[in-house]
Amino acid sequence: MTAGELVAATVPMVRTLNLEFLESTAERAVVRLPDQADFHNHVGGPHAGAMFTLAESASGAIVIAAFGDQLTRAVPLAVKAEIGYTKLAMGDVTATATLGRPVADVVAELDEGKRPEFPVTIRIQRADGAVTGEMTVVWTLRPNA
Repeated sequence: MTAGELVAATVPMVRTLNLEFLESTAERAVVRLPDQADFHNHVGGPHAGAMFTLAESASGAIVIAAFGDQLTRAVPLAVKAEIGYTKLAMGDVTATATLGRPVADVVAELDEGKRPEFPVTIRIQRADGAVTGEMTVVWTLRPNA
């Protein structure tokens, strides 16, 4: 099971929005929100909340791909998120997530008994390639008790 399939199987909101996991590796996660009238805003594009969920889901997929081997000893949790909407999004939109710290550095902190934090940056784009938003989610690996 890929990281994207795991996120889709365990997070009901992902299924509600019909998110499509196109890629989910430790280097990059790409998730698409298909154009769906039920999730449009007042101007006919995807609602801001749907785009937030799209981007956060992409960040979750890369976290699972990068740190899935640590799940027996730590739980990944989103600590905070910031999003900026820069252009009108219409039609299908895609979120591409990348890790902001090397996996080895985060695991080393976990090995030291710390609760590491690391950013994931996400770019949201329309089908024509225009960037419509950017998001940063700070994640932590909370060691199991």
